[in-house]
Amino acid sequence: MLIVEDDTELAALLAGLIEREGYEVDVAHDGQQGLHLGLTRGYRVMVIDRRLPGIDGLDLLSRLRRRAVTTRVLILTALGAHAERVRGLDGGADDYLAKPFDVDELLARIRALDRRFDDQADLLPLGDGFLDRDLRDVALPDGSRVPLSPREFALLHTLAAHPKSVHTRAQLRTLVFPDTEAESVVDTYVYYLRRKLGRRIVLTVHGLGYRIGLL
Repeated sequence: MLIVEDDTELAALLAGLIEREGYEVDVAHDGQQGLHLGLTRGYRVMVIDRRLPGIDGLDLLSRLRRRAVTTRVLILTALGAHAERVRGLDGGADDYLAKPFDVDELLARIRALDRRFDDQADLLPLGDGFLDRDLRDVALPDGSRVPLSPREFALLHTLAAHPKSVHTRAQLRTLVFPDTEAESVVDTYVYYLRRKLGRRIVLTVHGLGYRIGLL
């Protein structure tokens, strides 16, 4: 679990409470560090403050969602007005809790979000087939299955998780291939996916980048 909270005493308190629930906890004290951790590590739940130095909590959440991070997020903030709650939920949060908060309620909400993480469907639609996030392969409409390498899967999942979005080569390189600076690696793995699944699986948006297509 990730806690993004600039109040160091509160962050330490939250981390202690949540660790006693059996979770491993990372803590970030500003939005930039939270963004880095959110993009480079896999979390079941994130607890994010609204007022953060560097990057505001809602801006942080928006950036994570744009980069295909689907981790369950609880916004924890002193901004508890109805309009602020609506902004937070519309901005991509899964839950919203105002400070001061009841500890038992906070932990119950975190457990509920964690259960929803477990309940996420393992099957991501790809036209008449689907991407299996558990087996990390593609089931074709005829019932056959196509295995993917780890990076082929990561690239296809990034595109399929946001079917209406166009990802630039730079974005895909950062998300899927952070260990290389060559954007050409994206084109190489798009070629691999098309060779396995057909040319329509990844569509080129000229001058912009790539988006998911169909089987």
